[in-house]
Amino acid sequence: MNDPDILKLVKEQEDYLIKMRRYFHMNPELSNKEFETRKTIISELEKMGVEYRLAAGTGLVAIIKGGKPGKHHLLRCDMDALPVKEDTDNLIQPKACVSQKPGVCHACGHDAHMAMMLTTIKVLSQVREQLKGTVYCCFEEGEEALDGYQHVLELVSEYPIDDCFALHVYNDMPAGKINLVSGPRMAGAVCFGVHVIGKSGHGSRPDLAKNPVIPASHIVCELDSALQNQMNAEETLTFSICVQKAGEIWNAIPDEAFFSGTSRYFSRPAGEKVLALIKKTCTNVADVHGCRVEFEPYTKVLMEPVINAQEVVEETAQKLTQMCGPQVLGEHGLWFASETFCKYLNKYPGALGFLGIANPDLGSGAAHHNSRFDVDESALLLGVCAELSFALR
Repeated sequence: MNDPDILKLVKEQEDYLIKMRRYFHMNPELSNKEFETRKTIISELEKMGVEYRLAAGTGLVAIIKGGKPGKHHLLRCDMDALPVKEDTDNLIQPKACVSQKPGVCHACGHDAHMAMMLTTIKVLSQVREQLKGTVYCCFEEGEEALDGYQHVLELVSEYPIDDCFALHVYNDMPAGKINLVSGPRMAGAVCFGVHVIGKSGHGSRPDLAKNPVIPASHIVCELDSALQNQMNAEETLTFSICVQKAGEIWNAIPDEAFFSGTSRYFSRPAGEKVLALIKKTCTNVADVHGCRVEFEPYTKVLMEPVINAQEVVEETAQKLTQMCGPQVLGEHGLWFASETFCKYLNKYPGALGFLGIANPDLGSGAAHHNSRFDVDESALLLGVCAELSFALR
């Protein structure tokens, strides 16, 4: 099972890889509603003679048991699409395929993730007698809703998993490159929604009311200052107020003002500190103005950062460069989006790689969650090689 032989098997599956990616792209399903998607995956696994188990939701786990003893490796991909109306064109030309469901499309690349995983399984099933150990290939539902991971992790908790790996296609990297780096890679996310509760009144007599608009405005400014002055200056951190609203008419003080937003960070302790500062600042400033605050239930650390383990990165990258050459490794900085794969990394050492899909000549490279998002399908073979490199290293 040498590298040239594995690479040959991968290249033989290119047509299958592209066919499955286009099928998933044309038949997207929203988070936690991936019923037909799961049926398709099951059908493909049964054709390959691969064992699988259904997760509690719409996800599932394929299990490839090797013919030789070895470690237990976990691979993960996600399944869900987004409630986005797809543009038939990418950045410069018509797309190779478009969603057949109005208002729903794979605008983040999960169609490519599933196609790569199925292709990886196909190759692993061909060499299973020579495979050392067991590979658990997880198809995770509801990644965009940030809740499907729970079902998959509950299922695989029955097995002695040693490590884990995932890929995410990335619009900001050229096709033909993959980024595998240890340490922080994707951001953790704190979300907050804050109601400032006051007392309504006539706009001509603010002294007889408790105007929530004033403390809400002060809080927004104070939060920015508090985070800037109390968080470690060496931390990479963003803070955004994305919603702010209050009142209906120019001469009536409202009972309530509301704002919400997010903070992104890259070290696990930073998330809890940001959340504590937000709650403390909101409560104290509101109190000074005779108001109080109520927090939305989603005011919490939604996701931890994705932090790659050095050993998994180095071993996978070494195997990948042996198979495909050192030129496939590309450099890239932090990605400020958040990913449920952090939940796997909280349990097992592992890594998430960025797979480049941008090609100006083909028009791929629009931002994720954008109606013109598209992938250079030629990049997906490299993704399969990366998944195999993790499993076979």
